[in-house]
This record gives sequence, C-alpha cells and structure tokens, in this order.
Amino acid sequence: MLDRRHLLLSLGVAALARPSLAQRSDRPGQPTRFSDAALGKTAPGHWRHQPLPKVERSNDFAIVPAPAGGAAQPQGHVLHGLARGSASSWVSALDADAGSTPLLRWTWRVERSLPASDFSSKAGDDYAARVYVLFDRPSAQLSLGTRLRHAAAQLLSPLPLPTAAICYVWGGPQQAPGSTGWNPYTETVRMVVVDSGDGHAGQWSSVQRDLRQDWQQAFGGPLPRISGLALGLDTDNAGGEAQAWFGDLSLVAA
Repeated sequence: MLDRRHLLLSLGVAALARPSLAQRSDRPGQPTRFSDAALGKTAPGHWRHQPLPKVERSNDFAIVPAPAGGAAQPQGHVLHGLARGSASSWVSALDADAGSTPLLRWTWRVERSLPASDFSSKAGDDYAARVYVLFDRPSAQLSLGTRLRHAAAQLLSPLPLPTAAICYVWGGPQQAPGSTGWNPYTETVRMVVVDSGDGHAGQWSSVQRDLRQDWQQAFGGPLPRISGLALGLDTDNAGGEAQAWFGDLSLVAA
C-alpha cells in the first residue's frame, strides 16, 4: 500500500488548497513565510494543517517567536510542532519549477532526536522532524502496481495528486547524516537523513538541498515540477514526545 503519510499529505495538498488554487497556474511558487506571520494556531497563507484520519491524535502546531539557540537562529516567528503519541503535518500546495529554483533552503531545530527512528522498518517510521517535497512525476514512470494504487487514490481527490516525494528527516542516533532509502511502505517516497542524533539538538541548523541531485539519486530522469511542501513530526508508532521548530522555507536559483 502507499505510505499512509504520503497519501494523506498528497490528499491534503489537494483538499486543503483554497478554491483559487484549483488551477495549477494559480498556485504560489514559494511557500508562505512564517517569520512575519501572526502568532497563534492559525496557518498563514497557503499553509494548512493536515490531520491523519487513521491516527487518533494530531500534533499541536503554532506560530511562535523563534527560540534562541545557535548561529543559524532565524529572525521573527517560526512554526512549532509538538507530538505526543501523535502525527500530522502542515501542508502547502505549490507550483514551482524545480529546474529554475532547484535549491531548497530552511532552518530547523529539534528538542531531541527519536532513538526509534529507522526508515528500514515500518515500526521506525517516527521522526523528530520531517520536510516533504512533493513532485508531479509523470505516472508513466511508475510501476504498474504503483500506478493502480495512485489511480485509486486519485479518485478520492478533485485535484492532481503528487506521484513522488523526497522526505528529509532528522533521524535517530543510528542513522548517519546522508543516509538514504525508500520509505518502508512505498517506492514513491525517498527518505534522506539530513541530521541525526542529539549532537545538534537544541540548536538551530541551516539546511540547503539541491533537488536536482537528490531527485537523480532517488528517481532519475527529468526533474518534475514541485506540487507541494509538508512539515511534520510524529511519534504515533513508538509513542513519546517530540518537539520541532521550522523557520522559513524558500526555493532559490542555483
């Protein structure tokens, strides 16, 4: 089956987009900034909270002042997420030309890593922080089985669903930064460990990823357009608590 988080995030990009985003040309090319958003639980701009129907509890998200910690500390406000045996994400629909703006930049901070994180097993599909990039991959590039499952999911949505995703995560102590692998549920989601363990926990980290390189390593072929971004954290498999903070995300030219 499709990774339940990827499927629901995909549905969220479609179902939670404002009516004016129904046409691809009307979708924004950049995610709404957190740094100058109003404090509180209301998602700014095109961001939307996406619960997971089969998960009993959703995360608690809010725009808060950026807590201190490290040279990469962002200015202004940031997104804070709290997971207590829960899982959900903030999702933003986009229409971005990854060829023109292939560099994805963001800052993030976690309170601590999750020792159980491990993308090689379904039980380890918990992470202290996740950043999803959702792509409109041509369905002809999918295997027959994946195409059929994707087609079934598409019937549930009035808008086109992403057919591929790269998921950047803050992994557990046993996952070295740079480790990659398929999500244990599906070959349409490539996991990439950006940071791991507690060496940088409590400190802001600045990240830049070249989507061209990551796409080639994961899927190969032409780089599709970006259809959305999602931010989340989850502890619904192993339980426990996790906290993460996300600064502004931006897509920039190389």
